[in-house]
Amino acid sequence: MGDVKIVLNEDGVRELLCSEEAKNLCKEYADNALAQLGTGHEVTTWTGPNRVNASVRATTYLTRKKNAEDNTILKAVTG
Repeated sequence: MGDVKIVLNEDGVRELLCSEEAKNLCKEYADNALAQLGTGHEVTTWTGPNRVNASVRATTYLTRKKNAEDNTILKAVTG
């Protein structure tokens, strides 16, 4: 078999990673984690220069403490 060379269209990939669909997918994952965590957490989404991002963070002292001790946010995001 011959060697296959795949060349990605960088502008197309960046457009895909910055698309509204990608943002909705990231938000969906973050919202699923938020549903497991309960109150005292919030989700934010934003578009950076290369891709969309979503984050889940603890907003109260108790949830920040619990997350520091048990990695609750990481566990909720990864399943």
